[in-house]
Amino acid sequence: MTIIRNFLVAWKLSLKGDKKFYAWLGFLAVLMAIGANAYMDQMNRGLIVTAMRDQVSWGFYISNFTFLVGVAAAAVLLVVPAYLYNFKPIKEIVLFGELLAITAITMCIMFIMADLGQPLRVWHLMPFIGTMNFPSSLLAWDVIVLNGYLVINTAIAFYVLYQVSIGKEYKMSVIGPLIILSIPWAVSIHTVTAFLYNGLSARPFWNASILAPRFLASAFCSGPALMIIIFQLIRKLSEVEIDDRALFKIAELIAYAMAINLFLLGAEIFKEFYSGSIHSEPIKYLYFGIHGKARLVPWIWTATILNIIAFFIFLFPKSRQNFTTLNIACFFMIIGIYIEKGMGLVIPGFIPDPLGEIYEYSPSSTEVLVTIGIWATGALIYTMLLKFSLPIYTGKLSFQKKGVA
Repeated sequence: MTIIRNFLVAWKLSLKGDKKFYAWLGFLAVLMAIGANAYMDQMNRGLIVTAMRDQVSWGFYISNFTFLVGVAAAAVLLVVPAYLYNFKPIKEIVLFGELLAITAITMCIMFIMADLGQPLRVWHLMPFIGTMNFPSSLLAWDVIVLNGYLVINTAIAFYVLYQVSIGKEYKMSVIGPLIILSIPWAVSIHTVTAFLYNGLSARPFWNASILAPRFLASAFCSGPALMIIIFQLIRKLSEVEIDDRALFKIAELIAYAMAINLFLLGAEIFKEFYSGSIHSEPIKYLYFGIHGKARLVPWIWTATILNIIAFFIFLFPKSRQNFTTLNIACFFMIIGIYIEKGMGLVIPGFIPDPLGEIYEYSPSSTEVLVTIGIWATGALIYTMLLKFSLPIYTGKLSFQKKGVA
């Protein structure tokens, strides 16, 4: 009962703020309402309001899902140096990375629900209630790893917050096993996502054994880049002190991950174009277009150029330790990976289809509005998690046996 009471007190305080805070919440609420209205229209009329058809059955929703799985998995890039190597600058901010992972996984689940034509049938995937077809179904594996990762990060984050709130250090004997488990689990959520694509033998664009390593390498670029931006905002808008060394170390790790990502991308491009087989048609469509159809070409080249520019900025210590160029590189990398790993991965897998038909997909207004609503919901969730945790983390709110201190 004490834990519940303390939780309610902290939650009540998290709802208080200045005019800027309420304006931000109001802005997000408007976007969420717009998204909810678009989703209700989709519920009433069906997926016909989207641009997805038989030829391209996954679209903007799954593109965002794939990107966000990488953001969630990237939290492990902070967990390892913080908990296992006790690197103090990152140890002080790892909590905010775990909260971002919680938010990203929640958004992943929302995008899956949006992509389902009949979301009420999701109970078929629930253990004991439905029929998961585990372990033969990769979708069942995805359900397990996503929800498991959500539970692990939630348990770690809120245990640490509880211990801080009562003035005690967290015990590694308690969360150590969860931390060790979270590392391979973070790898697994993106590996299973890659296997969902790999397992579709009729889609040669995804039948690459290096797809899972590429997913992980790109995840360790876009996720940490997003964290660097968020950590600077937290430092500016709160009393939390974030050491520059933490941000610069994350930027250094991004440089290594991006080098691997670009190498794997180059290896895949070489294999596809040098072989010249009929299975290279999807990547030809992506980068150069085929039969006059080239809707994705400007997008993928923009993503590629942005990623290369960002890589060279992160590569040199002088540029990655300058906040102007660092922030530019982070924005370039987030946009570049978002395009490359979203529309640049999902859509070409369907074009041309097994019968050779070319259906050029672009998200409908409904898909865009629903997506904006989900991103706004994610921003709201992360905002409230920060508002809940920051007073405890900074010591402004603590609970002793006699009550609130």
